Amino acid sequence: MVSSSSFSSSSKTSILFAFVSILLFLPVVFSLPKNETSFRPLQELKKLKRIRNHLNKINKPPVKTIHSPDGDLIDCIPSHHQPAFDHPKLKGQNPLEPPLERPKEDDKYSIDETIETFQLWKQSNESCPEGTIPIRRTTETDVLRATSLKRFGRKIIKPVRRDTSSGGHEHAVAFVNGDQYYGAKASINVWTPVVTDPYEFSLSQLWVISGSFGNDLNTVEAGWQVSPELYGDGYPRFFTYWTTDAYQTTGCYNLLCSGFVQTNNRIAIGAAISPRSSYKAKQFDIGIMIWKDPKHGHWWLQFGSGLLIGYWPSFLFSHLQRHASMVQFGGEIVNTRSNGYHTSTQMGSGHFADEGFGKASYFRNLKVVDWDNSLLPLTNLHLLADHPNCYDIKAGKNNVWGNYIYYGGPGRNGRCQ
Repeated sequence: MVSSSSFSSSSKTSILFAFVSILLFLPVVFSLPKNETSFRPLQELKKLKRIRNHLNKINKPPVKTIHSPDGDLIDCIPSHHQPAFDHPKLKGQNPLEPPLERPKEDDKYSIDETIETFQLWKQSNESCPEGTIPIRRTTETDVLRATSLKRFGRKIIKPVRRDTSSGGHEHAVAFVNGDQYYGAKASINVWTPVVTDPYEFSLSQLWVISGSFGNDLNTVEAGWQVSPELYGDGYPRFFTYWTTDAYQTTGCYNLLCSGFVQTNNRIAIGAAISPRSSYKAKQFDIGIMIWKDPKHGHWWLQFGSGLLIGYWPSFLFSHLQRHASMVQFGGEIVNTRSNGYHTSTQMGSGHFADEGFGKASYFRNLKVVDWDNSLLPLTNLHLLADHPNCYDIKAGKNNVWGNYIYYGGPGRNGRCQ
């Protein structure tokens, strides 16, 4: 009994000592997560520091912030402080005044309307003051979704020729080439295609292209895209892009680098589009025009029937300082084959071209700008679907839509493996 009692007393003392020791240690344990970076490897700390420095560079101090229903923060930035003016050739400057002369058009097929409330953030009934531009704020989470900080905001490097070895990028496009082009215009049907892998995207856009399709390729691009990696969701978003070296080191999406100069305080590049088209229901499209100002040589972007968004300065480019040699309209997806077979990521509406209006996605009122700054219907239009069992395209022309295309598809299906 004495032995048992002695053991119990000793055990109690040991347990008490252990408990007191734990209590003494607890503040240390629970204080460490307050500085959670102390647990991170040095390499991770350096990465986060680089990301935060980059965010400080592209997220300029706002005069006002608008909360979008989809969770985006739209910052109203003084227009002369936007990222474009970090460029050495633009430092200290202000956005240019709109060009006096715009492309001349026979309005036979021009039925575009400027809808300024086509983005979700505008549903807040707030706006950015005059002298500012709306910029979607980039977060640390946005950057961490990218494969690297170096590639954040840029397209995956890929061969540009539209063939089956295009590095996972698949297209259904209409294009014209063989002439000198000074711009393009189209109304683009907006949908919400399903993107099944976080590192894939689905977009519909127009490309204005010049160069040899080698490392000297120049493009300016605009349209809508669904990109979970770039935006963190499945909304279709209005976007722009440019490159002067085939997507290698120059250019970026939207305003994520110095380049595109925004002049408009009503449209946020990179913001979600609403309303969107529905299958066998109401259709919604957005009008986009890109053209080269004959006087100063800059490439301007217009939304709808006359709302100027901004411009790409001519000095950014080599070949596009003169003119474009090709214009493309259509869709593109990325197929990572992450499950070992073709992706089910949709292009356009997710339905094939033959299904037609209300079911398939379309471009209408396709035109190009000629040397005389006139908008002309397309001639010698070529069609290319590099994986037609997955995504296809067809073209037509009528008195209401002028030149048009239907395009898209569901991706993986019985004929697309």
